[in-house]
Amino acid sequence: MRTAPGPVNRQTATGARAVAVCHRGRRVRVSGQPQHRKRSTMSDPRSHRPNSRPHPGKTRRWERGPSPRKPEPGKRDDGLNVLYGIHAVREALANPRRRVVRLIATENGALRLAEAGPLPLEPTIVKPDDIGRQLAADAVHQGVLLLAEPLEPIGLEEIADDALVLALDQITDPHNVGAIVRTAAAFGVSAIIATERHSPEATGVLAKAASGGLEHVPFCTVKNLGNTLGLLAGRGFQCLGLDSDAPAPIGAVAMRRPLVLVLGAEGKGLRQRTRSLCDTVVRLDMPGAIRSLNVSNAAAIALYAVTSALDVPS
Repeated sequence: MRTAPGPVNRQTATGARAVAVCHRGRRVRVSGQPQHRKRSTMSDPRSHRPNSRPHPGKTRRWERGPSPRKPEPGKRDDGLNVLYGIHAVREALANPRRRVVRLIATENGALRLAEAGPLPLEPTIVKPDDIGRQLAADAVHQGVLLLAEPLEPIGLEEIADDALVLALDQITDPHNVGAIVRTAAAFGVSAIIATERHSPEATGVLAKAASGGLEHVPFCTVKNLGNTLGLLAGRGFQCLGLDSDAPAPIGAVAMRRPLVLVLGAEGKGLRQRTRSLCDTVVRLDMPGAIRSLNVSNAAAIALYAVTSALDVPS
């Protein structure tokens, strides 16, 4: 079998250079002296010295500072609330206290909103992905998104003297708070007291979980929950704390209006000072193997028990 010839070296007359001819006829110039590879500037630490001159019009990487942080999905720098989902948006549009700024919807979403009556502002029709890009990846927007001014919280003095009130002791999960708001609206709660710190914003996930409840139950934002409970006690409010380790079941306690039901965070429960300011701390008796519930589920059962007891004539 005939094989291709190997490279042949031919020296020039001066002997300074040689030409290597490969078997495919390709000519490659090769130095007669040992070749030295040019050092790559990418691996040379001296090429990144602070006093090295950058390319015209460009800045050094260490001069640019940290990359700008992207805003969290569902939140805006202009302070507007982001509301999405059919129920949340529909109730916000129907609330005269809510100042709406812009409505974004798909064709189907706009039709569903219009089923309840004429819309107060013309929607901007977009594709579903245009809404999804403005929200978290798992947000179920149902083809509608509303930008609106936040609702103004009420003052403690605006709560009626015969009210049923919820107080949240550092419940920070927006899904739980939103579900509690929805339940509170269903049971006719007059207001929800929350602290300025350790409370989620009433927008995005919370508003979606509340399913329109934000438009019906006002928030009362306070600096110190303990001091607020003391003020309510001075006005004659019965303070009822809910805790799974409480000595008394909720059904064994006599209840009256006005009443504030205090809920603690999952895991931590009621803080010590909050507990000490409650007239009674009660529990929910569970007949099954699991004795503890999610705080939003516990709130629903407790509110059913409380409203049932308050509605019974004394």
